[in-house]
Amino acid sequence: MNRRKFISTSIAAGAAATLASTTAKAVDKKNVKILGVSCSPRKGKTTATAVNIALDAAKEVYPRIAVELIDLGGKDIAGWSGGAKPGEGQEVMDDFQLILPSLKAPDLGGIIIGSPSYFRSMSSLCKAFLERLAVLRKPKLLLANKAVGVLSVGAYRNGGQELVISQIQAAMLCHEVVLVGGKPKAHQGATLWNAYNDDITKDEFGIATAKQLGIRVAEAALSLHLA
Repeated sequence: MNRRKFISTSIAAGAAATLASTTAKAVDKKNVKILGVSCSPRKGKTTATAVNIALDAAKEVYPRIAVELIDLGGKDIAGWSGGAKPGEGQEVMDDFQLILPSLKAPDLGGIIIGSPSYFRSMSSLCKAFLERLAVLRKPKLLLANKAVGVLSVGAYRNGGQELVISQIQAAMLCHEVVLVGGKPKAHQGATLWNAYNDDITKDEFGIATAKQLGIRVAEAALSLHLA
């Protein structure tokens, strides 16, 4: 290696080390929360398990990442009332109010939304949840620039999971979020197959996509939270 190349390489290495150190110090000053929302009416079943697996993977990306699972199974969440205007005191009073503080948390950096595929579409509970997020759009977009990833569980390997992911992503664009997929095998989002009597952990391919999604959401949340 000649002298010029040696100096150039040394400077680049030093700059990279400085950037890594600065980033680590910045992250150390605050936690970044990744919120997982399972939109299945079946509490604690395959969708909740899949979201939790994605959260566990996200948590391993950096020590300061905190995670929280919200399982909507069994909760009473109505869709948005026609004609009602978000932020003007016309919100429906139901279980959505219980989860609203987590969605408004200042340390929220990312969200992982999971829904089963019912007739190749998201669950009605998921649709209601997405509609009720309208309260987070006024007076300002509280979810703007948050990293959002999506997963879906179907009864078949090709049971509409990617359609469900697209539907949820389209709704979340109204909040000016940053949509992310997963790493290889989960570029659009995580797709899982419930082929083992509700033991989703036996779907090795699907579990891998959930983990890859969690990692990608955590990486994006860290980057956006420090921007």
